[in-house]
Amino acid sequence: MHKTSFAVLLVVVLVPFMFVFYYMVSTSLKTGLDISAPSFKWTFTPTFDNYRTVFAENDFTSFTINSMIVALGSTGIGLLIGLPAAFVLSRYPMPRLALVILSARVAPGIAFLVPWFIVLSRTDQLDTYQALILAHLLQNLPLIIFLMIGFFDDMPSELVDSARVDGATMQRTFVSIVLPVVRSGIAATAILGFIFSWNHFLFSVVLAGPKTRTLPVAVFNFMSYGSVNWGAITAAATVMALPVVLLTLLVQKHIVQGLTAGAVKS
Repeated sequence: MHKTSFAVLLVVVLVPFMFVFYYMVSTSLKTGLDISAPSFKWTFTPTFDNYRTVFAENDFTSFTINSMIVALGSTGIGLLIGLPAAFVLSRYPMPRLALVILSARVAPGIAFLVPWFIVLSRTDQLDTYQALILAHLLQNLPLIIFLMIGFFDDMPSELVDSARVDGATMQRTFVSIVLPVVRSGIAATAILGFIFSWNHFLFSVVLAGPKTRTLPVAVFNFMSYGSVNWGAITAAATVMALPVVLLTLLVQKHIVQGLTAGAVKS
């Protein structure tokens, strides 16, 4: 009974998602006439004209590289700072500090954008990778900290205490014992942080320029006041989705283990 209920729930969740993904990919392979047809065409002759438009008529490769640099940079720095911060907050709870970090995560991005834009414009840092990475880090870091606190809480405290009794420093204990135990959680958190940064639009559309324009902004350029190039948009969206899908497939084992972690076997 439980297996049947789970299978039904899985179908209910996956079917709409897979249809949306199929709709996006299939539309990217259609001509303008097929896309504008009164009813959805299930059978059609595929064409790669939309992808040629994306890559030949737009510098989409540079946009992809920009997005990769910003997403990897903000996620990497976020993990570098967030992992020890989450460990400390797990070992020594600080409710007030945790509340401040949480407020930074739930606050709307526009609350940070205006002062951040003023600071960057006065220091001549607009249209730079470091500006975008730090801007994305403002919302990525709280996410990483709060996700990792849960994984550190699930880790038996005896592991740390035993290492400390054996004479290991806190830094060595953290690197050699704690991080390997929560590696699945780190993988899941890293993927989520990467996805949030990869898809982030608000900061990029204001702080980026011709040199650092990212994929979400590039996709937005296919929309104009008078028309929308749905073929190019879906082709660009498919290209945007591929790195995330491939990365998720490569580390799916760790993601599943991380998201379902509730106990650590001794």
